[in-house]
Amino acid sequence: MNVRFSFLLAAALTLHAAADLPFTQVPAEFAGQFSPGKSPLVFNDGRKVTNAEDWQKRRAEILADWHAIMGAWPAVIEKPGIEVLETTKRDGGVTQRKVRVEIAPGQTGEGYLLLPAAEGKRPAVFVPYYDPETSAGLSEKPLRDFAWQLARRGFVTLSIGSPGGDARKPVLSAEAKCQPLSYLGYICANMWNALAGLPEVDAARIGIVGHSYGGKWSLFGSCLWEKYACAAWSDPGIVFDETRGSINYQEPWYLGLDPALTRKPGLVSAESPRTGAYKTLIEKGHNLQELHALMAPRPFLVSGGAEDPPKRWTVLNHTIAVNDLLGAKSRVAMTNREKHDPNEESNEQIYRFFEYWLKP
Repeated sequence: MNVRFSFLLAAALTLHAAADLPFTQVPAEFAGQFSPGKSPLVFNDGRKVTNAEDWQKRRAEILADWHAIMGAWPAVIEKPGIEVLETTKRDGGVTQRKVRVEIAPGQTGEGYLLLPAAEGKRPAVFVPYYDPETSAGLSEKPLRDFAWQLARRGFVTLSIGSPGGDARKPVLSAEAKCQPLSYLGYICANMWNALAGLPEVDAARIGIVGHSYGGKWSLFGSCLWEKYACAAWSDPGIVFDETRGSINYQEPWYLGLDPALTRKPGLVSAESPRTGAYKTLIEKGHNLQELHALMAPRPFLVSGGAEDPPKRWTVLNHTIAVNDLLGAKSRVAMTNREKHDPNEESNEQIYRFFEYWLKP
């Protein structure tokens, strides 16, 4: 991260006194408890991270380990092309631009850029999902219109859908040598650059949010691309959990892509074994708390449902420990609902999170 951008991001994150941020209090029953697996605060050679300088080295080590297993990204596009296909006005003076955006070398995707009626540079949020219409409030799917609701609150938003149009058959660019979920993270890097290059957007105040599949997408995008100022992940399954059918990182459209073997979809079993990078990650003892820690000290919210219940605090405690080392308080938040589907309360909590961290 260049020095100027690092300064701008740090300034954006200290606009508020974090102590009054809701949803960051670990329940007493989970305080001080850590989920099993590698600690982000221990180097591969067993040395402990003891200061901020150590953490930067350990952070680089985690990032290198995961990229080595998942495969290399193509070069990030510094100025992705954006073609405006259609412009319309919506309620509240929001300008909607249907766009074709360069998501990877030689690959484009259609989506929606929503611009609230305001002067000057504004905060922005990238919203990935199966299709862009749902995020932009142009479908009948309820309570998944994050991009539209945030635009109504003054955020510039960009929503796109699965590369190639089918989440289970993602189309990767010819240059990509990585797992599909890592590729989605790569697209997030390019979409950050697309938003940052807009005259309406403050590059130091760009967040990312997604639900379910979009939650996995936004989790990997924000953790692997450090320029996102903050992130909200709606019930993606924030830890590998092979007892839950929807926490399916083992599938070939996420981390289980293997040119030699296509597994039968579903839970891991003798008939449907682990494959691809997912198999290697499990065998080497990796889990997602390592990726979460890459967010530190950037704030993130887990909008938990059926897949991410309160017990996931034991996973989040790993990142809280990293933030404690860095002197950053109240940067990890979680809310909980019973069902996987978002509801009005959980969505309001997401919008409040972005208003807190991205608005001056």
